[in-house]
Amino acid sequence: MTRQITRFEGTPEAFTLCLNPLASKTATWTAAQDAILSAAGLSAARATISGWPGYAETPLVPLPALAQSIGVADIHFKDEGSRFGLGSFKALGGAYAVARLLQAQLSETLGRAVEMSEVTGRAHPEIVAGITVCCATDGNHGRSVAWGAQSFGCACVIFIHATVSEARKSAIAAYGAEVRRCAGNYDDSVREAQDTATREGWFVVSDTSYPGYMEVPRDVMQGYELMAAEAIDALDTPPTHIFLQTGVGGMAAAVTAHVVRKFGPDRPTIVLCDPDKSACVLATVQAGAPTAVEGDLDTLMAGLACGEVSALAWEILKDHGDAAIAVTDAQAIAAMKWLAYPQPTDAALVAGESAVAGLAGLAVAMKDPEARAMLGLDATSRVLLFGTEGDTDAALYADLVGASGDAIRQGMR
Repeated sequence: MTRQITRFEGTPEAFTLCLNPLASKTATWTAAQDAILSAAGLSAARATISGWPGYAETPLVPLPALAQSIGVADIHFKDEGSRFGLGSFKALGGAYAVARLLQAQLSETLGRAVEMSEVTGRAHPEIVAGITVCCATDGNHGRSVAWGAQSFGCACVIFIHATVSEARKSAIAAYGAEVRRCAGNYDDSVREAQDTATREGWFVVSDTSYPGYMEVPRDVMQGYELMAAEAIDALDTPPTHIFLQTGVGGMAAAVTAHVVRKFGPDRPTIVLCDPDKSACVLATVQAGAPTAVEGDLDTLMAGLACGEVSALAWEILKDHGDAAIAVTDAQAIAAMKWLAYPQPTDAALVAGESAVAGLAGLAVAMKDPEARAMLGLDATSRVLLFGTEGDTDAALYADLVGASGDAIRQGMR
């Protein structure tokens, strides 16, 4: 039987926590999972991405005062707001997948194995210019794909759904992409991108997988794993817990894959954190199989407003994702403010609304004795969090936090 608790329904303090009965720390890393994310794949991604202009490891920030106030031994926060100037970890995935796709297409056209350096060095501009990549996005993934397309010389069309902000639309268009707004929610835009690509002969570069579409999302996730490797390599002591915001689950699966391969049965406890208005991972854990969430998915955490879990992500998370928790927009806003206005011993951090579901999940779990016990959390716990975006919608960030991201970064709050 699935073990679950629900608290404070209908209030800003509401949360639901569900243990995953399919997961176990003794579960083996399977051949099917290694075909999705592997040590060899990570090595290839690292070699490519670390050679791009502007590559630098993002900071892993200790937050001792926040840890003490929440009630754990320590918190480390991987701050992705500076990644390649794009404002989020998505730069690691979408652009890398564009490069891999162009490498494959050039190899097919030229009838030989094309080196990645030929893609990144734009050695075949006439051929690449005739290729169009596209995707659906809530904002950050589309920006990464557009940046990759601009960097490597191909055309790009990005599909956004009805509630994506104009600021995020403009940020994508700034990289030279055509941006098309379509009706419905994120999952509707995914389908429209695929239908259009099929009709036009374009190539979809999506961060979610579905039947018949697996190869490119695998490359996206493999790029994301570099973020996890940077974080784990920077820690002197492994974490006991990792709280991960989900969306379709690609980032969470990439981090999970890395720690399972590295630590085996000694891996950290993995907690998957959804917005309560789009909790497709929670619904999937509850059902024990991929389960869609319907409706407009209307959450402030726009980058996580996804109704269907990625098939590739679930292949990993079903065995190694220990629990799922749904949190409210109010809890996410509170977490943004904790980071922006810390106690004096902690650094002030700019984390957007889609970057803090992990922190929100940790905070609500620590307040509830039963939730703490279910997750094995106590005063000795060492928690790793991933701040997956900065103020990618600057106006919304300032409205929610009460100061601009620039003011927070400059200590002028």
